[in-house]
Amino acid sequence: MLIVFYSLMRQDVHTKTIGIGMFGTTGWLRFEANDEIKKWATAAQKFASGAAQNPALKEKWLQCEGTWYVGVDVLPSDEDGCFKGFELAGPVSELIRSVVTKPLHPAQVSILYPGYPKPRQGETKAGFAYRLTRDAAHVDGLLPVGAERRRMLREPHAYVLGLPLNTCDIKASPMVVWEGSHLIMHKAFHAALTPYPVAQWSDIDLSDVYHAARREAFESCRRVVVHAEPGQAYAIHRLALHGVAPWQAGARAPSEGRMIAYFRPELNDIEEWPNL
Repeated sequence: MLIVFYSLMRQDVHTKTIGIGMFGTTGWLRFEANDEIKKWATAAQKFASGAAQNPALKEKWLQCEGTWYVGVDVLPSDEDGCFKGFELAGPVSELIRSVVTKPLHPAQVSILYPGYPKPRQGETKAGFAYRLTRDAAHVDGLLPVGAERRRMLREPHAYVLGLPLNTCDIKASPMVVWEGSHLIMHKAFHAALTPYPVAQWSDIDLSDVYHAARREAFESCRRVVVHAEPGQAYAIHRLALHGVAPWQAGARAPSEGRMIAYFRPELNDIEEWPNL
């Protein structure tokens, strides 16, 4: 189902071979800079700067004691990701076309500020410690359900696509990924889900399987920082363990904070979710 783009993608500052599907053995990739994507990012940044100061949106989305503007579905992009007449072009558009998903949702505008992280409202001490020491690492789509917050597959995302909207250095709360964790998660979730009818998958408690796989990933996978500039983009495999690092002292960033737009479209066919 996934297409390999050998000539269009670079995963890190070093050249790597993509061997397993699009995402190889690392579980993430970075797209080379593209002029059309830079125009998209410039338009989105102008909107995001205003949205960050909008009182109603600020009240709704400013979390972690003012250090994270969550901004879910804030950018009014269309179902193809187009914004203000600017399209998601080049290899980014090829990624979008290569996977059968529901229409793209309006992009998230995630903004990190100096001091991140602080405790999020309602977050337990253990939850904040995990955010601080483990970057709140997670696999998207596994939502906490019920009073006991058991993890269930309620949002079967196809991938995570990040588009930086402004220039910040690598110390300003970047995305982090545990390379190869998608292979561990694939093995665990495939074994846990495939014995059941697909119609039941969203109600299966995956908490224990998820936590065990997460521990294995922490022990055996390399944590890498994903850094990109406006005009570039990066994609993360839907099963890859990823999170956001704390803001480091001396980080260089504009006063508006680190701005990134994210797309996490849902798969049209949930049966594809545990696959590579």
